[in-house]
Amino acid sequence: MNDQQLLRFSRQILLPEVDIAGQERLINSKVLIVGLGGLGSPVALYLAAAGVGELHLADPDHVDLSNLQRQIIHQEASLNQQKVDSASERLKQLNPAIKIITHNSLLQGEAMLEAVKAVDLVCDCSDRFSTRFAVNRASQQAKKPLVFGAAIRFSGQMSVFDPRLATSPCYACIYDENSDDAELSCSESGVLSPLVGVIGSLQALEALKVLGGFGEPAIGKLLTYDGLRSEMRNLKLQKDPACSCCANHA
Repeated sequence: MNDQQLLRFSRQILLPEVDIAGQERLINSKVLIVGLGGLGSPVALYLAAAGVGELHLADPDHVDLSNLQRQIIHQEASLNQQKVDSASERLKQLNPAIKIITHNSLLQGEAMLEAVKAVDLVCDCSDRFSTRFAVNRASQQAKKPLVFGAAIRFSGQMSVFDPRLATSPCYACIYDENSDDAELSCSESGVLSPLVGVIGSLQALEALKVLGGFGEPAIGKLLTYDGLRSEMRNLKLQKDPACSCCANHA
């Protein structure tokens, strides 16, 4: 690290769990963020601010006025712009040293797998079950840790799946692959603006812990948050030995 980086990240380096070695690991890390919406906004902003050296951004959509209520990485001047381009501009303003690679089309099949292979960790900030299962499959095949988040109405969930660990469950161990994408639609169900900030910030924190090699990541745990009741629960997860996904990539 140079003197400017030492100053920029000094508050993190002061933490003995992080120190210079942990900060250097973050600077040398690459993260794929799938979805630059409500969850992807705080994830991208905090990872860039914390010093993750390279972010790969994936989202096929354009910025819409209805997005601005919760997707804080975008602004009115970004309307009709590709979300990955809007996000890139904001992240470069926050941390000019960061390297950004964009995917402005829907990642599927081999393209998804190659995008996951190119990074050290994936943050799933998507809002479709089909995308989540695709990200999970690629994570298992490429043996790359996955930080999952979901938020709708007043409630959210977050977990970490790490296929490098034999005991870690995967997304498909917990959720039914036949789930309907329409169930996740914010346009149909609604979502309170700060809720995605809460869950996205938790995702960013877990990603930093995995990449920096400190703390205990939420592997084998599902954190659930009820914003109406101000309740957070920590549920234990078990690997499904008959899982259609991770049992095939053990």
